[in-house]
Amino acid sequence: MQGSRFAFGPFVFDPGAGTLLRGDVPVAAGHRGLKLLEALVGRPGEILAKAELMDAAWPGTVVEEGNLTVQIAQLRKLLGSTADGGEWIATVPRVGYRFTSVVEKLDGTQQRPLPLPDKPSIAVLPFAAFSSDPEQESFADGLTEDLITDLSRMGGLFVIARNSVFAYKGKAMDVRMIAKDLGVRYLLEGSARRAAGRVRVNAQLVDALSGEHLWAERFDRGLEDIFAVQDAVTARIVEALLGRLRAPPARNRPRNLEAYDLCVRARKSFDESPQMAREAHLMLTRAISLDPDYAEAHRWLAMNHWMSWVHWGEPFEPARSISLELARKAVAIDPNDAGCRWVLANLLAYERDFDQSDVEFAKAIELDPNEADIWATLSDIDVLGGRIDEGLEHIRKAFRLNPFPPSWYYLTLGQAQYAAHDYESAVETLRRDETYRTSSRRFLAAALAQLGRLDEARTEVALFLVGNPHFSTQRWVDTEPFRDDSTLTHFVDGFRKAGLPA
Repeated sequence: MQGSRFAFGPFVFDPGAGTLLRGDVPVAAGHRGLKLLEALVGRPGEILAKAELMDAAWPGTVVEEGNLTVQIAQLRKLLGSTADGGEWIATVPRVGYRFTSVVEKLDGTQQRPLPLPDKPSIAVLPFAAFSSDPEQESFADGLTEDLITDLSRMGGLFVIARNSVFAYKGKAMDVRMIAKDLGVRYLLEGSARRAAGRVRVNAQLVDALSGEHLWAERFDRGLEDIFAVQDAVTARIVEALLGRLRAPPARNRPRNLEAYDLCVRARKSFDESPQMAREAHLMLTRAISLDPDYAEAHRWLAMNHWMSWVHWGEPFEPARSISLELARKAVAIDPNDAGCRWVLANLLAYERDFDQSDVEFAKAIELDPNEADIWATLSDIDVLGGRIDEGLEHIRKAFRLNPFPPSWYYLTLGQAQYAAHDYESAVETLRRDETYRTSSRRFLAAALAQLGRLDEARTEVALFLVGNPHFSTQRWVDTEPFRDDSTLTHFVDGFRKAGLPA
């Protein structure tokens, strides 16, 4: 089935790329679930024995049958119900499972690609490290992320966000297929290595429609010139796609390469869990001690403190005050960094300084209209402010810039759907573990309660409280930046009906 795609109901499944789309929105299914789905849709209507399915999901491994049961249950949750209210996957007692729906096998002309934007569109694929050394891999990843940031600041380009391109890391795929998945015309690919105080970077720009290589170059310089190499690659791409344009204001660059390495590592982990957040905290604190004028380290540490009291249940103070101080300092160091601006905008909203928050969000978008996290964060603030339609528009824009986003995008979308009284869609979006671990379940429980599905809502509340034992609705209300009484009342009503602690 290599290279095949499958359509059933509103879904398009690409086993090769490991992607499952509901319409244009990615479904965050796990690796085992996708392997089971691949086996089932490959033989629709047939009964697949449990042993056969376990071989498909756990090849060469002996596992308990209960693992299969759990994975099938999660897959059913992700898919939801069929149009007639039935299940996509039927259980055949004591034998196995059967995929019940008609499945259409798509060829290259039948797939449903994202439409190309009305300006040059590009994705920067993860640069290869050519080594299993974690330091080399981290260096290549950091280079990729920085190039994405530099290119996204060009208003004349449409640039896909980091999370989506890293979905292809380590996968050997045709560039034309990747471009179709992401809805872009151009791809940048390359490799990076540093050794003996030098950095070697190979980069090439490809037109995925024609397969033509528009530009390629090799850089071999001293390690201290890494940021000059990034600037040079960005300039070449912009010239190839847009001609000679006036460059945006220069970004603040770290003066200490160890600080840079620490920040690159911390970017990936600070929102994974409280434990990982603490590790990121240490790395970012060390980075700032090595380079006190490193704006990006300040803004990520600001977010780290914000996460601690908003999502991990730690005391408001001193984390709240420290986060705001760090964000203000980040903007003072580099007022032209959109990332620093939107972090400050978010924190100002939590301070209820909504007018200044709106100003900072607007400035962030002006500096970098391609930064998907700005639009997703703005959606959250919009919804809590009662601007539901704007919130839905902004989260959909974030998904287009970041088709395979981090899990919190789904929480933000589900929250917006709940606020819009679209409870069925909210349940579909939030009924997945990946939407932000258990913290998304408070909104799932509220949506289920509004639909009258109280037993399911109570189950989700119980699961939520396992990971959030100190949650109270009042603390959440006190924390979140509401500025619309009817929206606040709507959320509290759902929490109350679901049985969440007052």
